[in-house]
Formats: sequence, C-alpha cells, structure tokens
Amino acid sequence: MILNKDTSKKTAELLLQIKAIKLSPNEPFNWASGWKSPIYCDNRITLSYPAVRVFLKEEMAKIVELQYGKPDVIAGVATGAIAIGVLVAQVLGVPFIYVRPEPKKHGRKNQIEGYLESGQNVVVIEDLISTGNSSLNAVEALKEAGAIVKGMVAIFSYGFDVADKNFAEKNVSLTTLSNYDHLLEQALDSDYVSEKELLTLKEWRSQPSEWRQ
Repeated sequence: MILNKDTSKKTAELLLQIKAIKLSPNEPFNWASGWKSPIYCDNRITLSYPAVRVFLKEEMAKIVELQYGKPDVIAGVATGAIAIGVLVAQVLGVPFIYVRPEPKKHGRKNQIEGYLESGQNVVVIEDLISTGNSSLNAVEALKEAGAIVKGMVAIFSYGFDVADKNFAEKNVSLTTLSNYDHLLEQALDSDYVSEKELLTLKEWRSQPSEWRQ
C-alpha cells in the first residue's frame, strides 16, 4: 500500500537521480534468481547521499507512526535494511534490532540481534520488496521470539502479484514509500524512458519470471 502519491513519486525521482534504481529496457540485468530484468534496484546507495537518506528516514518514520503508532522496537531485515532501520529508529527514539536470514552457526547462534522482550510491539523496516519471502521470514522469526509484529514499511516494491499473495497469506500489513507503478510514471515524466521503453517495462512486470528481451 502507498499512503501518498506525491511522496511516492518524489521517492522514485530521488532513487532514479542517484541511480539506486537503474532502468535498462534494451540491455536487461541478470538477477541472482536467474530472471532477466530491465530494472535493478540497490537502495543501499541511498546511504551515500545525506539529503536522500534524511528524506527516506523521515518519511518512513511518519508512516510507522501514522499506520501503527509508536512501536516499542524497530526491526531491520539484514542486511539491506539495517542502516535505514537504525535511522528510522533514531527518528522515533526507540530501540533497534535486526533479523538475520537464519541463525548464526556459532556463538549464541542468534537470528535476532539486539534486545527484544516477548510481547513488545515491533514494526519491521525493509529496503526492497520483490517476492516478499525474505521479509516474511524475518517476521516469522520475530513472532517466534514473542514479538507482536504490527506491520512492515519498505522503501520500494516491485508490486509483484506473488508478493501481494504472500503478505496476504501471512496477514502482514505492508506499506511502501514508492512502487513500480509510480516509478514508471516518474520515469516517463522526467524523460528517463520513452513511451516504447515504458511498454517494455510494463510487459516485464506482468510476467517477470518468463520475460525475455
């Protein structure tokens, strides 16, 4: 879900400007999953741009409070959302923890790093939503530790149907600063892509696993 279209398009504009999101319909990227894609998103680049990271942390903090109220704890999903999660927690003045994809193999074998009490309200911060599997894995780990997960806030979502289905099945609320539809609107408005390239980008999103350029 997007709360504000203007914020969504502004987020998309910033991500395009700093090349955190790259659009290349004519020379697709190869994802680790094996998918061919005309888009590549790396939101860790936002950390290198002070004005951008300030905008993101403040807007995400607003969403957290508006949607879920002030939580007891903010949780970031490792590794991409650790830094932005810390920044959001700092704005809200609450503790921060982060969740690994799986427990460590050594030491205390933690999957959740930081102090968390059973029964605390937690909002999860994520940088990017594709299928949602890794994000929901973090939610499950938090619930198993006794946390009350109020919902998740992410910077950007590709808006895949499979992600919507996965979040609905797990009954997890998701709000994102921006999404693929508003990204394409902004890319066209700013002449980042042509009308023809826009069609290619829309075709990919409809069948990303089968798309071939």
